[in-house]
Order: sequence, then structure tokens, then C-alpha cells
Amino acid sequence: MKATTHTAANAATYKGTNKLLIGIVLSVLTYWLFAQSLLNMAPAVQSDLGVSSGVLNIGISMTGLFSGIFIVVAGGLADKLGRMKLTYIGLILSVIGSGALVIAHGPVLFVGGRILQGLSAACIMPATMALVKTYYEGKDRQRALSYWSIGSWGGSGLCSFFGGAIASSLGWRYVFIFSIIVSILSALLIFGTPESKVESNSNSKFDSIGLLLFIVSMVALNVVVSKGSELGWTSPIVLILAAVVIIGLIAFYKVEQAMDNSFVEFSLFENRGYLGATISNFLLNAVAGTLIVINTYVQQGRGLSSAKTGMLSIGYLCLVLITIRIGEKLLQTIGAKKPMLWGTILSGTGVGLMALTMVTGTAYFVLVFIGYSLFGMGLGMYATPSTDTAISSVPNEKAGVASGIYKMASSLGGALGVAISAAVYNGFSAGGNYTQGATFGLLTNILFCVLALGSIVFIIPKEKQV
Repeated sequence: MKATTHTAANAATYKGTNKLLIGIVLSVLTYWLFAQSLLNMAPAVQSDLGVSSGVLNIGISMTGLFSGIFIVVAGGLADKLGRMKLTYIGLILSVIGSGALVIAHGPVLFVGGRILQGLSAACIMPATMALVKTYYEGKDRQRALSYWSIGSWGGSGLCSFFGGAIASSLGWRYVFIFSIIVSILSALLIFGTPESKVESNSNSKFDSIGLLLFIVSMVALNVVVSKGSELGWTSPIVLILAAVVIIGLIAFYKVEQAMDNSFVEFSLFENRGYLGATISNFLLNAVAGTLIVINTYVQQGRGLSSAKTGMLSIGYLCLVLITIRIGEKLLQTIGAKKPMLWGTILSGTGVGLMALTMVTGTAYFVLVFIGYSLFGMGLGMYATPSTDTAISSVPNEKAGVASGIYKMASSLGGALGVAISAAVYNGFSAGGNYTQGATFGLLTNILFCVLALGSIVFIIPKEKQV
């Protein structure tokens, strides 16, 4: 399929500005900061809405799940319909989804609002990343990607502290009132940016069968992970859903291989750099399960308030913001692979310190603070080199769909990581044994780090020495 980049007359020479970059960062924060703040507000939300832990876990993970499911579709639509247009659509969905959470008084609006937030992120992330690739070049692009990463990884670092502080003072609903304000501000800042899209002569049919199979498989997987312990792992419902997951994914792969215009463009994975960056990105985002485990454990098992729990993550926030720029400089001097490796090792070490749950008293909170800090340092060092590796080698006409797949890995990794970690924690915490639940929940996240390390070592090729 032959495609060419289409821009308005004044877009051909347009260079991205700081105003555009700030607007992009704010749009990214609507997911990584505001939507993810729910990870530290779970007990307050559950108490206020009166929902079960299973419904709560589904609501928490549903945003990442729907973002991950639809992000590739949204990336393709951004290429074809316009990256600016999809960003605006994402911001509108963010406002509606946040509004639903503000007025929610039961599971329907709660879960519905979280789904809309996921669809919002699906539109915003690949569209804004494609805008960065289109309107910034060279070191300016690497700088822009660093700030984009500050919005995502930095937002995820701030969300625990921010959510705890707001929930303890104003109430958890105010998080989403602020999200609406930020969405509107983002729309105002990016207003006037030339549209960027791809014109194609292809009349290929949309891969609706592939999308449907993917949605059914991922939703079934999320329900199995989130409610498996509640329903019973050998219950007929769980076993049927598990079969749906396996059969659905096999059928999805077969359909995609046979399609000319497939939902997931597997040819992108022929590039080992892109493949390794995407897999490691999926696994390191799965380590976000650490947040739900440690935040819930120190409140349930150690008696901290949500505000004090948020304070434990201050080191995470500070270091993820600082080391994102350090990762950018390391990328420019020694390449991408080493900082990706170092970042993964640091993150795993941080989670390992938090897993020392046999430590009692204040000493354990010190370990959590240090562990959070190392976790943030590692993610910050990893972020820009990984993102640059993923998008630098793809052609501009595939920037949206490639960004969509890469960020699908982020969202699905985060959703499944949170769901799996919460299920492990809740399963081993039966009878009030929260320390056992935290230990196994955190060990699960260490395993994710080890697998991420392997994907970087064995898949991403060695960089040529200059």
C-alpha cells in the first residue's frame, strides 16, 4: 500500500513549539495521572460506592484494558483521519468519562466512566506520539519524547501521591474534576496546530473480525484474572472464560495472518529493536501492579492513611522526573540498550526491597520509600530510550499504528499487571493475612522485571560502536 504524508499548506514547514508540547503532556496526564490515581484511592472508592473487591478491581483495570484494546485502532485512525482530530476526540471522551465518575453512586457509572477513560487514552497516546514524530526532529524529538515520557511515567509516579492527597482532603471525586479542567486546558494549548494525516489509495476493509476477537479475548482474560479467586478458579464460569481466551487468541492470530489489512500489523515486529522495546514496555508496565499491592498493603496491613501512603512515593515521583532527562542524555551518548537494561535492573531492585515484608515497624516504611525511589529511577532511565527505539525506525506513514501498538503494550501491560497483582494479593490475603498477600503480590512483579530484562538482552540487537 502506497501512502504519503498529508499536511495543510502551512504544516509542511511547521515545527513543534513548547506550547504544543505542554498541551500534549497535559493530554497524556489525563490517563497516567488522573485515571491512574485510582490505584491509591481504591479503599476510599470501594467504601463510598459500596461495591465488591471484584467489581472494584474490574473498574480499576478496565481503563487500561480498553485503552490497550482500542489503541491500535485509534493509532490507525489517527494516521488516516488526522492526529489532531483523534487527540481532540480523546480529550472529549476524557471529560465525559471523568464526569461519569464524579456523579457515580454505584457500579454502572463507575465502570462506564473507567471504560470511557480507557477509550480516551487509546485516542490520545498514539495520536500525540505521532505528532511528536511528525513535528519534531533529531534532538528536538528526543527532548519532546522525554517530556512525553514525563507525562506518562512521571504522571504514573505522581498519581499515588496526588490521589492520596486529594482523596484525604477534598475527596476522591475531585481528582476527576481536576482531570476535566486539565483536558480543557490541553485542548486550548494544542488549538491551531496544523493537522497531520496520511492519504492512501487503499480501499481495504477494516479488520472488524480481528478487533472483535481481540476484544472478546481481552475482556474474558481480565474477568478471569480479576474475579477468578472470588468465583473459584475451577468454577464453570472461570473455566469457560479461560477457554474463550485461549481459543479467541488462537483464532485472532490465524485471522490476522490471513488478512491484508490486519488489525495488528505484524510486519512491524520484524524489526528486533521495535519488538524488544514493545515486549519490555509491556512487562515493565505490568510492574505497575506494585502500586496497587503496596498501596493497599500499607493501608490494610500497616494502618497508614491514603495521604501517608502517597508520601511514601515522593521519591518515586522525584526520581522518575529527574532520570527521564538522564535517560535521554544516555540515549544520545551510549545508545538505547544499556540505559534500558540499567533501568529495568533498578526497578526490579526497588520492588525487591518492598517485598521484604518480614521487616517490622518504621524500618519497613523506609524500605518502601527507598524501593519506590529505585523503582522510579529505573523507569525514568528506561522511558525515553525505549520509546525512541520503538518509533525511530518506523516510516512516518506508520507512525500512528506503530505508536498505537507500542502504547497498547503499555496499557495492556498495566491493566493485566494490576489485575494479576490484585488477584494474587487478594488471594493470599484471605483471612486477613495481608503480609503474605503483599509478599506474593510483589514477587509477581519481580518476575515481570526479570522477563523484561530477558527481552532486552536477547531480542534487541547490539548497537554498533561508532
